[in-house]
Order: sequence, then C-alpha cells, then structure tokens
Amino acid sequence: MISLDPMALSERDNYTFLTGTIIPRPIAIITSISNEGIVNIAPFSYFTIVSANPPMIAVSVQRKNGRKKDTSQNILDSREFVVHITDESNMEDANKTAAELPPNISELEVSNFELTESETIRVPGITNAKVRMECTLAKAIPLGGQVADDASCDLIIGNVTRYHIVESIYENGRIDAKGLRPISRLAGHEYMKIGEQFVLERPK
Repeated sequence: MISLDPMALSERDNYTFLTGTIIPRPIAIITSISNEGIVNIAPFSYFTIVSANPPMIAVSVQRKNGRKKDTSQNILDSREFVVHITDESNMEDANKTAAELPPNISELEVSNFELTESETIRVPGITNAKVRMECTLAKAIPLGGQVADDASCDLIIGNVTRYHIVESIYENGRIDAKGLRPISRLAGHEYMKIGEQFVLERPK
C-alpha cells in the first residue's frame, strides 16, 4: 500500500487525490443575489447534509488566490441562498454556470435556467430542478489558512427554511431516487448517473 504525506503534496495533487477517492459527490446548484440585485448561479460538489434537527446543509466554496467567489460573498452579504439538486434534466445548464463570469453578469445569460420566487427568502430559485431548498445562513467558516484573510475556502452552513419538490418523485414522505435521476461528480470531467441500487439493513 502506498503511503503519502499530504503536506508534501502540492495543492493540485491533494485536490486530485481527494476528488478521485471521495466519490460520487452530489452536486448543489446554488442561487444567491448580490447587493446590486444580480442573481448568481453556480454548481458545487463539496456538498452534504449537516443535521436533520433542525434541517441543515453545508457547502464548501473554494477561493481563488484567496479571493471569495461571488456565491460566498453574496451569501455573507444577504445571509440567504437556494440549493437545487443537479439531475439529468438540468446537468447541461448546471455545467454552463460553472463559467467564470464577472460579478455584474448573471449566469442566467449563459444558461436556460429560469427563476421563480421563493417563499421565505428574497433570493429566487430556479424552476429547472426537481428539488430546491430555501436556506438562511447559519454560519460561514473560513478554512484552510492560518488566518481568515488567508483561507482557501468558505464553509457555508445553511438552515433549510422551505423544501420544494415535484410531486412525481415525492410519496409518503420519501424521495424516489430513480425519479429524481441525480447526477454526481467523480474526478476531472467525469460524472455519474444513478447506478444499481441494493438494500442492506443496519444492525440493531
């Protein structure tokens, strides 16, 4: 077995190792809004559940050369955002929103996404998703550096204030995974559709 010291590896090497082994990763499409009213849309695969009581989710937004991405800055300013699940029907548009655009340009201009009003927050959601979650900021934690200004990412933790789910995939309080048809991220330019499912009961 190979043994590697992460401190002896470059940032790129660590990224390649981590994204190639922690797979598959669900992809969140996040909408946020700037102080100038520009809607930002971006996909993130460093995304997971934090808590069910209360419902909380987290996304890690990587910085570039120490600079916060528009998503992080918008969420810190407005304390609101919407998370959508990437699925087979919206993955192409989700990928288009990964393009680096200036803060005054909305990703609506490079995708076919359409907006819909939220019920509990000011940030709009997008209609092109089977599941969306309105969120308020619970905590933002700069990580990866010795001090906050030197951080390499911002861990965004949100409280879910409203779920929106298409009726066709929701039954008896459960989500039909095959109906959702989620897309997950592997490494590089590789993605994965939902594969074989099986049941394994946990011990009591």
